[in-house]
Amino acid sequence: MEERAARVHKEAIIVDGHNDIPSVMFATGVDLAARRAPTELPRLHTDLARMKAGGITGEFFSIYVDHRYAEKPTVRGGGSARHALDLIDIVYQQVERHPDALMIATRAEDIRRAKREGKVACLMGVEGGHAIENSLFALRTFHRLGVRYMTLTHTNTNEWADSSGYGGVVVTRHHGLTPFGEKVVREMQRIGMLVDISHVSDETAAAVLKMAKAPVIASHSSARALAPHPRNLSDDLLRALARNGGVAMVNFFSAFLDPKFAEAEERFAQKYKKELAAIGPKYETKPLEAEREMIALREGAAFPVTPLSLLIDHIEHIIQVAGIDHVGLGSDFDGVTALPAGIDGVDSLPKITLELLRRGHSEEDVRKVLGGNFLRAFEAAEAYAKGTNTTLSGDGDTTSIDSVSADAGTR
Repeated sequence: MEERAARVHKEAIIVDGHNDIPSVMFATGVDLAARRAPTELPRLHTDLARMKAGGITGEFFSIYVDHRYAEKPTVRGGGSARHALDLIDIVYQQVERHPDALMIATRAEDIRRAKREGKVACLMGVEGGHAIENSLFALRTFHRLGVRYMTLTHTNTNEWADSSGYGGVVVTRHHGLTPFGEKVVREMQRIGMLVDISHVSDETAAAVLKMAKAPVIASHSSARALAPHPRNLSDDLLRALARNGGVAMVNFFSAFLDPKFAEAEERFAQKYKKELAAIGPKYETKPLEAEREMIALREGAAFPVTPLSLLIDHIEHIIQVAGIDHVGLGSDFDGVTALPAGIDGVDSLPKITLELLRRGHSEEDVRKVLGGNFLRAFEAAEAYAKGTNTTLSGDGDTTSIDSVSADAGTR
């Protein structure tokens, strides 16, 4: 079985929908060629050696924009759009430094070419719709720079879409999408940028899936039926995603897989509420120190170990509800604090292939989960974009918040 799994994994095109290593590189200066440099880095899930060992073909590097960049721009980090540009540049820098191992990818065919050439296709997805600063001009510019999906919200509700929230705090302002939010979705699909419904509220996800003309993805969300976290997808949303032709890419974070771990996480958050709130202001310009203090706090708490079997359970549940063509992988590597047993980083991906085969899934179906399903959805989104009218109307392009809120229309 191990030999069979190794063969299937080597042959497959493997796509990971979400990896936060750009934020780590921005904060620390670490290069993908070094497993742990600066040497003081507490943890790292991603580097060139691990990506090669894990057999990864396409990696979506997250252009994660914390909502604080929108609330309080800084000299170092700028505002939302500026920070997104910084992280996009970091991805390009890595490709320029390591051309033998990495290549920029903007099309499904680029991912296939990376497989043939033995490279990793570097894709990008903006995490947090506030990054476009309510401008379709900015949205299109990010697309021209290579961004191929955008998560409509992060943990914050923005001016045009509601978030699923964070830590039990949910801010509902729109009950889905505003008229401008609908324009964002239509424009994303017109230009071939995948709409990502991870992090959005159920109402927002339902609104997207009702209007979408091309496949939609959830880049890093698991199944709510197995772990009742608002970040996960309900069975109703999974079925709607399947009707849309989209893909739910399973998140590896223990809190999204394991109810017992999520309960321990909640106890930890309540017990250390004051300490956690103080870390950000205390280490505003010292991310490594903030990370060390967070790890020290977590080491003093009792967290259960999530078995790898639960990750596979989530994949299988989505297969049962949505179908084999609508599930993929969205690890959230280098963006989470805990992973299932045996999953230590990108190099652990072969274990998923082995477990799926052990449970009786066919080699063809395993290849679909590993990356084939995403490729199919990506190609369908590209085909839809090619078939749409490419003439810009200018509709809704205003950056005025008042105009966004009122949906002032053309100008």
